[in-house]
Amino acid sequence: MKTTIAPRPLALIALAIALAALTVWLSPLALPAGYHAFADRRALFGLPNAADVLSNAGFALVGILGLAELFRGRLAVARAALPGYALFFAALVPTALGSAWYHLAPDDARLFWDQLPIVLAAAGLLSATLAEALRPSQGLLQMMPTVVLSVLAALVVLYGRVSGDLAPYVAVHLALIAFVPLLQALYPTPVRQRFSIAIAIAFYLVARACELADLTLYDALGFVSGHTLKHLFMSIAALAVWRGLPHP
Repeated sequence: MKTTIAPRPLALIALAIALAALTVWLSPLALPAGYHAFADRRALFGLPNAADVLSNAGFALVGILGLAELFRGRLAVARAALPGYALFFAALVPTALGSAWYHLAPDDARLFWDQLPIVLAAAGLLSATLAEALRPSQGLLQMMPTVVLSVLAALVVLYGRVSGDLAPYVAVHLALIAFVPLLQALYPTPVRQRFSIAIAIAFYLVARACELADLTLYDALGFVSGHTLKHLFMSIAALAVWRGLPHP
């Protein structure tokens, strides 16, 4: 008897293979020369690189408020997705702290603590979306997507720190913005959530563009750099994810 793979899993497998191939093609991907030399180095009340440090507060605010709503039962998410969303919101707080710590004195060692919570937040959102799509049965299976993706994400950052190859780290970000909307398109998802993810991805892409134009934007605007704007737009992306979740 001839067996076939359903179109939905096939699309996910095809995307996974494409991302794996892209990662291999990009590898090794080194940190750009002069990456730690950000445009805005102004101090405020003795705080070095104040704008890049303080602009991380938005991550912590979204994380704390989102986590509070989640555990007070004010977000009507699927039970299987709770671990993923809990990780997503919880990781936003160390994302703020890790990025602030890094920007106080940017170097390779501190960058690890900037990247680690970011990929954990990505793993949380991806695992939550995966759980919403597949609805694993009760018990330990509900935790598996979050646990597995969290471990893989942490290993990616550790590998980058040891080897200097950032290709897998970049692949995590690409996986997030590719798999989440694909899963929502393939499996039943409320329109509100789809719209919020589309907004989040749009702000994410704008944030990345600002990051690349760090000095250019600082020279043009005079009061804010591209990297500071990156933090603000990324916070708005996280806010869009939170506000798009269903409420009772």
